[in-house]
Amino acid sequence: SLYVSEYFSQSAQKLSFYSWYGNAKLFHFRVPEDTVLLRWLLQASRGKGPECTNMEITVHFRYGAPPVINPLGTDFPANATVRPSYSISITLSSAVQNTTFVNVTTPAAGDWFIAAHLPEAAGRIEVKGFSTPCPYMFQADMFVLRLADMPVLEPGVAMPQTVVSPAKALHVKVFVPKHTAVMWLELRNCMSGEQKACAVRVVLGSITLPQSFQRIITCVGKVNCSLALDSPPWEKWLQIMVESLGAANASVSVEMLASFRACRPGSTSSFLNFGSLNQSQTGPRPGSAGAAGSPTLSTGETSRNASDQRSFCLQNQPVVREDLDVVSVRYRLLNGPSVPVNSLSPTLLLLNLNTGMDSGGSLVVNLLLNKTSVSLANATVVACVSAASPVLSLNATHNCSTAFFQGYPLRVSTSSPEAMLIVLYPQTDDWFLSLQLICPKGQGECNAAEAKVTVFAYLTPCFNDCGPYGQCSLLRRHGYLYAGCSCKAGWGGWSCTDVTKAQSVSAQNLATLLLTLSNLMFLPAIAVAVYRYYLVEASVYTYTMFFSTFYHACDQPGVAVMCIMNYDTLQYCDFLGSVVSIWVTILCMSRVKKILKYVLFVLGTLLIAMSLQLDRRGVWNMMGPCLFALIIMIAAWVYHGVKRRHCYPPSWKRWVFYLLPGITLAFIAISVYAFMETNENYYYTHSIWHVLVASSVAFLLPPRDKHKKPWAWSQKLTCRYQICQNDREELYAVT
Repeated sequence: SLYVSEYFSQSAQKLSFYSWYGNAKLFHFRVPEDTVLLRWLLQASRGKGPECTNMEITVHFRYGAPPVINPLGTDFPANATVRPSYSISITLSSAVQNTTFVNVTTPAAGDWFIAAHLPEAAGRIEVKGFSTPCPYMFQADMFVLRLADMPVLEPGVAMPQTVVSPAKALHVKVFVPKHTAVMWLELRNCMSGEQKACAVRVVLGSITLPQSFQRIITCVGKVNCSLALDSPPWEKWLQIMVESLGAANASVSVEMLASFRACRPGSTSSFLNFGSLNQSQTGPRPGSAGAAGSPTLSTGETSRNASDQRSFCLQNQPVVREDLDVVSVRYRLLNGPSVPVNSLSPTLLLLNLNTGMDSGGSLVVNLLLNKTSVSLANATVVACVSAASPVLSLNATHNCSTAFFQGYPLRVSTSSPEAMLIVLYPQTDDWFLSLQLICPKGQGECNAAEAKVTVFAYLTPCFNDCGPYGQCSLLRRHGYLYAGCSCKAGWGGWSCTDVTKAQSVSAQNLATLLLTLSNLMFLPAIAVAVYRYYLVEASVYTYTMFFSTFYHACDQPGVAVMCIMNYDTLQYCDFLGSVVSIWVTILCMSRVKKILKYVLFVLGTLLIAMSLQLDRRGVWNMMGPCLFALIIMIAAWVYHGVKRRHCYPPSWKRWVFYLLPGITLAFIAISVYAFMETNENYYYTHSIWHVLVASSVAFLLPPRDKHKKPWAWSQKLTCRYQICQNDREELYAVT
């Protein structure tokens, strides 16, 4: 045999602490056909700084779709199917780098996904630039060993093969055609080198993580062995591996024979299908009021169709896949949303999810039983959703499983007429929905019965659009798109349905009121500025108070939200007003000449607006103007002190009662903003920041100029009677 090795690599990604699915870094690989060995090379590394500590990295694997993970232990939505992912842990302790290998023998061909993340996030809000987070990097590489000339087992033709030694297994493959109900694999004339009955182990199928349903035959002391597979995967290559269990140097000769039993499908007339398609395109959508169904058949045609159903093992219902958007698909039944279900053969619907871009959403299947259509009160419609091949024996075993896949069962009856199934991140494949009528006293009771079941099936990026307390985000890894829910207001879970830490409506209202009304503390600063004739500064404080109030009213995560304009505009104006307020306050304290002060006001505001556009959350966007303004203020104070030969400001009362309290409030505000804010205490710590900053401004504003008179409102008002005085100088006096 000729083996070919291939190597696939992707660029390293910086890991994040986990709070929602978007924090997990995804790697997408495609395993080629005829792969007999897959080896993952996982490389994790960290920085060398003192902020880097021991860390545990969790890595998840899954075939066909991104892994469904739950590191936080939150709830999934009701009716959602959850199967735990296969995961390993990589520890970074004293070593800066860790290399781990993961081997998978006979892996399934197709899409494989790896997701890696750090432990749960601490929830602290870090100001960009105040602290340097430790970089944790992760890279996944894939090595595959592929058999270039794997023998093909033809149906109905015995193929002699030889297993050379136990160290070298035999690999063959067989193609499973569509509508295969049962597959038989037979081993004939299995003999070892000493002409004795052989000892071999036969493995059918490939490994798929997190669950693998390989079928194994152990043939010891027998010449002939066989195995039957119900519902093998349709239109796929099935890999078969034969391993010798004999002596080290003993070879084994065997004849392998594969045979199939086909399932004859029945379906409605293609003319009716196309006619219904035209109606559905021009008429109302399925599921809406007045949706058009299939044309009514005559009584003779109905009885003739019922007799024909006995010769079919399944009834196909034509389904149209309608692509709506990215990871958004709707399935429409051509003959109307209601499908007939009987006990003679299962009704089959094909849900096509094999484009390679459908596995990043949620498949939702909703069944609704028409109670008036069921003639037997105790009858039940049993359904099964499976991938790769349908379940064709619901009436016999009630087991929702195929040869290599455990399906998802559903059940509707007159007592429980509705059922829903949510498949999170369905694997890339053809999915099937099988429905059949079951009677408690046996199938003979159901032969003449029929039920009508309305089927709604669709693929959506996020189930229920993540609800009122979540945001559905479209994520991307290279060209692959997938969706995840980012929850808010304390809600959690895959679809933001976990209420364990959810904030009540009253708590949300309280948070909104604190964050908005705390900005009213700018009113004393505005009053002081107006009283001391600092009208430009008062205008800036008014601007800051207004936009900070309405930005925080729009920034709330819950239901207490009010946005007067675009969110991004409000955020930019809030940040701009905050930095400019600090800038003009410090320049006002410097007591430079008016013309120079106003030039610095305008020039600084323009530069601050530019820097905020480049990086809105950078710490130097606030610290840079503050430091530059402080340098100007210190230089001006030194100049005034040298010129007057006296400490400036000269009054000790100014220092004790105004400057020191204002500076203290400012330092406390910066400490709260930079080091104490978390996601849980944000609404009151940030409100404290508002109060402290606004109060410090009222203390730090300098007194008005000496030549300025205070506002004398009584002199500004005009009285009804005025005493006129002639101020003209009399040059001549007439006596």
